[in-house]
Amino acid sequence: MAVTENTNRGLFTLSGITGMLIATVLLLSILAGLTMWDIQVQKANATNYYDPAPLWDSLDNVKAISKENAKFAFQPAK
Repeated sequence: MAVTENTNRGLFTLSGITGMLIATVLLLSILAGLTMWDIQVQKANATNYYDPAPLWDSLDNVKAISKENAKFAFQPAK
């Protein structure tokens, strides 16, 4: 029985240093992109904070089953 060897090994192949560098650059670019997106979202919402006042003003009038409850639901920020 002959032993099969992996003779397709190489230092600069996709399974070697080149592949490791490609994976590292890809992961770092994804990290940079998500960080940039996070900074943009934070800047956009820094002055547009959530105001819970419309929800807490008149909850005494909310009924268990009513179509008027829609006016007490969350309203998106302007």
